[in-house]
Amino acid sequence: MKEHTTQKVAMITGANKGIGRATAEQLARMGMTVLIGARDPQRGEEAAAAMRAAGGDAHTITLDVTDPTTVQEAARWVEERFGHLDVLINNAGVTGSGQVSPADAHDQIPSSVDLDMVRAVFETNVFGVIAVINAMLPLLRRSPLPRIVNVSSHAGSLTLTSDPDGPFAALLPSAAYTPSKSALNALTVQYANELRKDGILVNAAAPGYVDTDSNNHTGHLTPAQGAAVVVRLATLGPNGPTAGFFSEDGPLPW
Repeated sequence: MKEHTTQKVAMITGANKGIGRATAEQLARMGMTVLIGARDPQRGEEAAAAMRAAGGDAHTITLDVTDPTTVQEAARWVEERFGHLDVLINNAGVTGSGQVSPADAHDQIPSSVDLDMVRAVFETNVFGVIAVINAMLPLLRRSPLPRIVNVSSHAGSLTLTSDPDGPFAALLPSAAYTPSKSALNALTVQYANELRKDGILVNAAAPGYVDTDSNNHTGHLTPAQGAAVVVRLATLGPNGPTAGFFSEDGPLPW
């Protein structure tokens, strides 16, 4: 049964923990209906229940961005339940190296990287984003102010990572995660160019070095701090930017 909600509806992939969950919590506090995309429905429901207990309108949605069946089923569920989508946040991402600090991700070194690992990272961080955007676009087109935010990384900036005196030079080279975020940035621009005429704003967000499972909790920012720029881009007004790459401090170089 379709809910006739006047609230904005936002879907966040990979939202049962970390930056995705913090983003969902902040949007729920702003009065949006949030859809918690999670591969594990139990973990998704635990996150949604916590948000409901805090007074938010939250629902879990089983979604593995690498599984086209769950992506299509998620789109059908949103269609049946709400009939539209206002905000899509592509947050689900993998490093490829598992739960290790970037300084210990020796399996990312280009000259010895495992090609299957690179493929797996791109499957989630790039191809999964294409699958989800394309499945949700018909629903986004029914929104008066549709917004797409792709959660990228400072590491996706070729300008920053190629600076021999910059902070990234001290880290190990990355043949999977870092290039996947550069590709995501490029994809963001291409979608923004196509959808600009339809009023759909598409931007990439760099949350910063956030304390999450993916870096073995070595980050210095809280998930809530990392989510701030994502929330800002998800709630842009009609004259907001598109085809941009932003941190909480402002535009980032490509």
